[in-house]
Formats: sequence, structure tokens, C-alpha cells
Amino acid sequence: MAQHFLLSAKARTLSLAKVLRLSDDEAFAAFKAVRWADNDGKPYCAKCGGVEVYEFKARRIFKCKACQSQFSITSGTIFASRKLDLQSILGAIAIFVNGAKGHSALQLSRDLDVQYKTAFVLSHKIREVMAAEQAKAKISGAVEIDSAYFGGYVKPANYKENRRDRRLIENQNGKRKSIVVVRERDGETTSFVSSERDAVPAIEKMVEAGSTIYADDATAWDKLHDRFATKRINHQECYSDGEACTNHAESFFSRIRRAEIGVHHKIAGPYLGSYASEMAWREDNRRRSNGAQYLNVVGAALKHPVSRQWKGYWQRNAA
Repeated sequence: MAQHFLLSAKARTLSLAKVLRLSDDEAFAAFKAVRWADNDGKPYCAKCGGVEVYEFKARRIFKCKACQSQFSITSGTIFASRKLDLQSILGAIAIFVNGAKGHSALQLSRDLDVQYKTAFVLSHKIREVMAAEQAKAKISGAVEIDSAYFGGYVKPANYKENRRDRRLIENQNGKRKSIVVVRERDGETTSFVSSERDAVPAIEKMVEAGSTIYADDATAWDKLHDRFATKRINHQECYSDGEACTNHAESFFSRIRRAEIGVHHKIAGPYLGSYASEMAWREDNRRRSNGAQYLNVVGAALKHPVSRQWKGYWQRNAA
């Protein structure tokens, strides 16, 4: 019997213990090596591109000889204006990518011994990086599309006669939102919050011409026939007829539903898109080792610009 990838030694190339034991100098050197990997780990000015840089040992900052601007190891990145030490940031990323179904902010706050607010913002910064990586996906070939509702859970009543069909609009609390997934078979995944009808123009833009669309018999997907070769499946009859199916899309929904029920317990509507992008990233990288996932997120985070949504998030809300 073949061994599952996650149970194999190839899936474990990251030692969380080693990451959390990094000294200040080792964490600083790791950040330098990743951020300026295109210059052999040697810092250069992000403003003018000058390679002649002074390094202040006491404050861990740099100064460009050409334009005289000062910058730190995280200036201009999503971790700009950080208050956490570098070891905690690297540890948070390592812990975050190890969660197959996600990692809650409450658990991360306990792991790092930081406030919940700190862990909440840090988690969403990592999700923003993952979402940016997923936005680069090129969808082509055999493409499955589907949608599902998340959030707005209505607790069932105890007695049968008092129960309501939670699938009906009149029995919803207005907080449920639809996630549309566009997934290439054995390829890239992208997802976004939208109704099926409103999602059609976005799908037409992100799916390359010549692709084949696989979808269910929802009437919203009828418009896709004009642009793509489309194969439909009636789920009331079967989930697959041997060719047409949306099982890859359903696999994605299974992952995010497990995250909603078992990890986070509640996902608020305004943040649903962030969680969906995170799960799309996890779905696409599930066959990569945790060490490769860790390096991918660290590298992408140090190339990602300052987050306009999450920088100063709690201070902005207080104001």
C-alpha cells in the first residue's frame, strides 16, 4: 500500500524547534539571506538601488551611501513597523504553514506568548501574502468551477417540528456568503467571494481561451458556453459520469469547511475572502514539504509591500 505524502519523510524538511531556537544574529542573517537573495544576501537600498550601504550594529539598521536614506531589514515589506522580534515572526510562519487545515489566531497567540490582537494581525498578513501568490495563478486546460456558502451558521432546534431548512434564504441570518472556486485539474486554484451570477465576468477574465470548463447545472454558468467548451454534470443524478465532474472543486470546499468547523469555528464575512485564498494556497502546496512551504512564504512576505489593510489595524479602529 502506497504511503500518503504527509506521512513520508519527504514532507518533513522543517524543524520547528530549530526555528524557535534561532538567536538574534541567526534570525537576522536568515532575513538578510532571503530578502536580498538576488544580491547574495547583501543589502541594497530599496529607494535608489544603491549597493553601498552602511550597517549600524547597535540598532540593526542600514544607511544608503548614495541617498542617505535609512532602512531596516523589514522596511517596505509586509512586516514594516514591526514590534515582534525576528525569531517570533519566523516562528509564526513556520507554525502557520504546518497547519494542514489552518491555524487559529488564538492558538498562535498561545504558541508565541503574544496578545490575541498581535496574532490576529500577523495571521492575516501571512494570508495576504498567500493571496498575492494565488493571484498570480494562470488557469487553463481542464478547469472546474463551483460555489458554496460559508458562515452564518444557524444552530438546529432540538425538536424536529421547530427545525428549519438552513439552505433556504428566509432561514438565513444574512451573514452567509458564497465562495466561488476556479480550479485547474492537477494545477492552480483561485477563489473569491461572489455570487455565481456575478462571478461569470471574473471567470471569463482569469481562464485562458481554449480551456474546457467543468461545472454543475446551475443556470448562472450557462453564459460560459459562449466562450468556452463546457461540460456539465447534474448532481441530482450523479457526482461524476466518468468525464464531467467537479470533484476537485469539492475537495477545496471540504478543506475550507474543515477549517471553518474544526479550526476557526467562525469566519466573519469581511474576512472570508482571506481565508478562502489561504485554503487555495494550502490546496496547491499540499504536495510540497513543509520546509519548501516555509521558504516560499518567507520569501514572498519579504517581497510583498506594506499592507494597507493590516498595518496599524487596531490603532486605526481605535481612532
